Amino acid sequence: MRARINQVDIAYDDHGIGLPVIFLHAFPLNRNMWANVTAALLQEQRFRLVAPDWRGFGESEIDGEQVTMELLADDVAALMDALGMQQAVLCGLSMGGYAAFAFLRKYPERVGGLILADTRPGADTPEARANRENVAQLAEQKGSEAIADLQLPKLISDYTRQHHPEVEARIRHMIYAATPAGIAAASRGMALRLDSTDLLAGITCPTLVVVGEQDGLTPPDVAREYAAKIPGASFVTILQAGHLSNLEQPEAFLRIIREFLLTHF
Repeated sequence: MRARINQVDIAYDDHGIGLPVIFLHAFPLNRNMWANVTAALLQEQRFRLVAPDWRGFGESEIDGEQVTMELLADDVAALMDALGMQQAVLCGLSMGGYAAFAFLRKYPERVGGLILADTRPGADTPEARANRENVAQLAEQKGSEAIADLQLPKLISDYTRQHHPEVEARIRHMIYAATPAGIAAASRGMALRLDSTDLLAGITCPTLVVVGEQDGLTPPDVAREYAAKIPGASFVTILQAGHLSNLEQPEAFLRIIREFLLTHF
């Protein structure tokens, strides 16, 4: 499906009837990373499951603007308006989590629940911002294939690489589908994101924090620390998973979020 959102065509999936749950994908993948999760949750027959492609990723357009996390939050809000949703549970992984924090800052009354997977509320360090610019320039100069070669070793665990090469191949295929312009714009946008640590104590909706045991980009200790600052938040570590925990250990990830949704909603 497609919708004209803030002057660009945004592609998205929309299945089911019931509580709206919006899945926000990681960098530099696309909405297909959520396909297994949404297909399984659809069987519950109590959720409306929406998964958009960010600008420049998957099948969504990009208009050349800098893609800040605030702009992504605005896109989610506008998509909710187009779909007739006043409030939703947001499930964001990695960059999807950054966008969820930006959405929480701008539209707190529209957040009915949060699932924050393999992400962090803190802003980038100067070193990390410099690395984001290097990634952006690499995408512009050498394309999405070079980004896949660079990012894949950081995104999945050694266990996944050794035992599930088909998962690595699927992730590579999703990265190839991203436009160099989309990768560059999002990388620079992530570098500019605000520190959202100040929001944590004020979160009142049901919240779940999930992290892969072997996530080197957002380590379990970081996730555990910020989860402790969110009143009543649940925290779960997924064994034998790296940064893309929902793809690396899909059954465990699904079990955890299904239990969260059925318990709180």
